[in-house]
Amino acid sequence: MDPDDRPCWEDAGSVCSWVYDRTGGNEALASLSDWLLDRPLRILVIVLVATLLVHFVRRWVERSVRRMVNPDRDAAADRLRRFGVTPPSSLVTDIRDPRRETRASVIATVMSGSLAVLIWTVAIISVAGVAGLELGPLIAGAGIAGVAVGFGAQSLVKDWIAGLFVLLEDHYGIGDVVDLGEVSGAVEHFSLRATTLRSLDGTVWHVPNGTVTRAGNLSQLWSVALLDVDVAYNSDLEAVQMLLHRTADEVCRTEEFAADVIESPEVLGVEQLGTDSVTLRLKVKVVPGRQWALQRALRLAIKQALDRAGVEIPFPQRTVWMRVEPDQDDSTDDGRDDESRHR
Repeated sequence: MDPDDRPCWEDAGSVCSWVYDRTGGNEALASLSDWLLDRPLRILVIVLVATLLVHFVRRWVERSVRRMVNPDRDAAADRLRRFGVTPPSSLVTDIRDPRRETRASVIATVMSGSLAVLIWTVAIISVAGVAGLELGPLIAGAGIAGVAVGFGAQSLVKDWIAGLFVLLEDHYGIGDVVDLGEVSGAVEHFSLRATTLRSLDGTVWHVPNGTVTRAGNLSQLWSVALLDVDVAYNSDLEAVQMLLHRTADEVCRTEEFAADVIESPEVLGVEQLGTDSVTLRLKVKVVPGRQWALQRALRLAIKQALDRAGVEIPFPQRTVWMRVEPDQDDSTDDGRDDESRHR
């Protein structure tokens, strides 16, 4: 005999068996108590356990993720002091990074939500079993439906998995300027499904995370203002490099950019010997996102400084020689030859 088909009063410790014993074997009252008291109580216990478990799992996941993504600075500083090492100011000072806070919050939400779905799925199956439903066909039907949905939603699952790894590995976050291959811009919204970018011309791009094969973050931790300056071949390159460094240093010391510059300007030297000019490269390390404004200011200041110093910024030039036919008159040839040379 199947254990699930036996009468409820044969289950020791149940309300049904207690009523059956107290009523002298009244099967009708025992069955009624099973449906009115025993099964509702067990369902209530399952729901309460699932609710408490979800609550504790959410708290545990949130604490674990925040400890991993945004570690406790005080604890780290205490460990360093125990070994006789003076902790750096970044640990002693209570600095809250909004980017880390947002990333930790999103990861904790995703992980706790996934675990909550798993817990409630098990709870619903348990409730169905207590209510007397046949779990075999139910689970088999759910499995078939899951396979069908999996085949039909492959791209969606791919997007979710890719978005989860973007979060875990911190490829980019809201506010970052990124290059995702075909499009680039500032990240305005991010979800496991897609990334929303706003390009420089104001266009809003919605990029599915599963289609991103590479991501270039232009504003993470620090950025570089990089300038290539072309000068003529007859220029004094050492003097020009000194002029570039002095001009860049003056721009970086202005009130507009003084707080954005991380390291002093550096002239890297000759970058290229081109057809018409010599290319010198200038580099300035700045805070994320400020490289473009600094580059525009540097271009203006360098152009004005080179003009004052009389340094030529060359443009493409060509010398054209016109061949003169030998059977033409000498005087005519000389005139055309002089004209061709002047061209």
